[in-house]
Amino acid sequence: MNKTILNPILPGFYPDPTACCVDGVYYVVNSSFVYFPGLPVFKSTDLCNWEQIGNVIDRPEQMTFLNQSTSRGLFAPCIRYSNGTFYCICTNVDAGGNFFVTAKDPAGPWSNPVFMPKADGIDPSFFFDDDGTCWYVGTHPAPEGCKYNGNWEIYIQKVNLENGDLEGEPKGIWRGALKDCIWPEGPHIYKINGWYYLLHAEGGTGPEHAVMVARTKSLDEPFVGKPANPILTHRHLGMGADIVYVGHADLFEDKNGKWWLVLLASRPYSNDGNRPRFCNMGRETFMVPVMWEDEWPWASWQTGLVEKEYDTDGNVLRRYDAKLEKKLPARKTVFTKPELDYEWISLRNRNPEKVFIKDNALVLKGAEDLGSLKEASFVARRQIDFSYYAEVIMDAELPNDGNAAGLSCFQNEDFFYNLQVVNKGGKLVVQVLLREKGEYKVLAEKALPEADPVPTEVAGFTLSVSQNLQNLSFYCNGELILADADASMLSVEKAGGFVGTVIGMFASGEGAEGRFKSFEM
Repeated sequence: MNKTILNPILPGFYPDPTACCVDGVYYVVNSSFVYFPGLPVFKSTDLCNWEQIGNVIDRPEQMTFLNQSTSRGLFAPCIRYSNGTFYCICTNVDAGGNFFVTAKDPAGPWSNPVFMPKADGIDPSFFFDDDGTCWYVGTHPAPEGCKYNGNWEIYIQKVNLENGDLEGEPKGIWRGALKDCIWPEGPHIYKINGWYYLLHAEGGTGPEHAVMVARTKSLDEPFVGKPANPILTHRHLGMGADIVYVGHADLFEDKNGKWWLVLLASRPYSNDGNRPRFCNMGRETFMVPVMWEDEWPWASWQTGLVEKEYDTDGNVLRRYDAKLEKKLPARKTVFTKPELDYEWISLRNRNPEKVFIKDNALVLKGAEDLGSLKEASFVARRQIDFSYYAEVIMDAELPNDGNAAGLSCFQNEDFFYNLQVVNKGGKLVVQVLLREKGEYKVLAEKALPEADPVPTEVAGFTLSVSQNLQNLSFYCNGELILADADASMLSVEKAGGFVGTVIGMFASGEGAEGRFKSFEM
């Protein structure tokens, strides 16, 4: 097992990390937006090796995300532990707002949500004070009215955990470390050595993102920012840096008394290493050590930057250099277990009548097109490398015109590539279909030999996609269908939003059925 902290600790689309340590075990939870199941939970006993143990939102009765676009849904969770209970508080931005759930075991099951209608804004957090008081920590528009976009305020209010009611009046405590800053968000409060510390992000989620800290001796007194703010950022490096968008952090103490930040950042890449570069994997989870000096936290104190490798004492073992990135080992999944592993995600919900495992195959019955905001039959994994090879072996029944099944490289409902077998006027063809800015375009198409006696069924088909940096190539049964398509279309810089690329299997159209025997990536 690895004994080095290797960044990113969670490669791929795992943004907005939050962490806690309980009885020497570490837990991290991430945003998931409209993917279901939602809010993945990871566990580690050594800070070096992380295993997904469940998802906070894993049942339709908790919530689903139908009719929400890909970058809506669940924003910025916070996991905390108090008196034998784990709490996860979060925002469903278009369906109910702020809520929390509880569990005795972070692997689940988690309770149904308790919504908090009096808690406006986003990015909620809980802080448990020494006297047992639980404080809601959130961010909302400046109460007197925003004088500019992003003119928000961090506020606190007591919360009744029995019913989720906020008590008393909200108290604004902070508007950012910089004058006229934008989007002070992701706030967390901690009490350490008699000080209350407020950790938060500001500057938006792009190139100006940064981690800030302020402190006070009493929640009745003003917070004072650290003179050396920000405590962590790469914004001074520009978009030429190998790690960008650094921000949105959470602070925790390990079982040996050392301190760490989990945070989000992105790894941009291009075909030649030059600019412009693009972040196809979205925002990933990184970790850096923290030391204390003059009762202020100092992050990654040896270099002031997010680095590739640390030892568990916080020393830098290797500086980050994108040229030295090594591809992670491919993993092949055969669908022999009755349930999908925790890492598999679907769009908005997962209908068990249309997505299930039977006879050693993942069966997807046709639902809506991936460009819709409605129910889709889609099961995917996150892209975790600059370059990869993904392959599925499938059987399919496509009896009706427009029925399709295959492999999708999906960024959001307006930007994706499908490598699909499709019924076109009663005959089967294999297509590479691009959806860009909400418009469809067939980039390549090849007719398939008619089967006898059923021309609308295929068996044992292999569909594969190879990404070499920002070039995508598509294959059917080993035959090249399209070479060197532009993968940067799947980046946040071109597609917008807050998510990263996922690669997975789908079936669309009434009557369609795809049976996927294996997935390798």
